[in-house]
Amino acid sequence: MSENTMNQAFRRMGYSAAKLTAHGLRTTASTLLNESGKWSPDAIERSLAHADKDTIRGTYNRGRYWDERVAMHQCWSDYLDSLRDGGKAVSLTAGEVTA
Repeated sequence: MSENTMNQAFRRMGYSAAKLTAHGLRTTASTLLNESGKWSPDAIERSLAHADKDTIRGTYNRGRYWDERVAMHQCWSDYLDSLRDGGKAVSLTAGEVTA
């Protein structure tokens, strides 16, 4: 899905470009995940679909950091669910994730 598609959906929901963009959400996620200290920067970058400098390796090696990325995505999902369910944020810092 393109960034433009996401941004169009946000506009239809009533969010202006000054309030919310797809890239802004990626920036927020990257910042919080990196600041947590729990996840390797390489796993975060791969999850954001930032390309490997070696295009051949990047094309064929889609499983890099797979286990860490799955755990990170579950943690992020739990965080978003907790915000949806009343605004109680979970810890994204190194160590055990708590609600």
